[in-house]
Amino acid sequence: MRIFLLSILLAIFSFANSLGQTLFEGNCITCHHRTKAISAPSAAQIQSVYKSKFKTKEAFVNFMSLWVANPNPDTALMGEAIKEFEIMPSNLGYDAFTLKTVAEFLYESDFNE
Repeated sequence: MRIFLLSILLAIFSFANSLGQTLFEGNCITCHHRTKAISAPSAAQIQSVYKSKFKTKEAFVNFMSLWVANPNPDTALMGEAIKEFEIMPSNLGYDAFTLKTVAEFLYESDFNE
């Protein structure tokens, strides 16, 4: 029974991680390359800056998912990136579940692999 429950938990975790990656690679990567700042800050840069400010996964995910839903230069931590690339577009049409799933992926990933 324990092995069965462990298998279910691992499957759920694997699905959640792969869903976040799929959503990131299907949407965000258009502007946010994993390691290179081309048309927007890289995912690695964003992760580094925001993880240094938000010490827990919950705080990081909550802030990121709300901020991406309504980008605001006054609450952004990457002012220089906004000067270089401009503010991220608003009203991208993503629901809260999608934004949280991508934010969790952003928090958990090792983009420098």
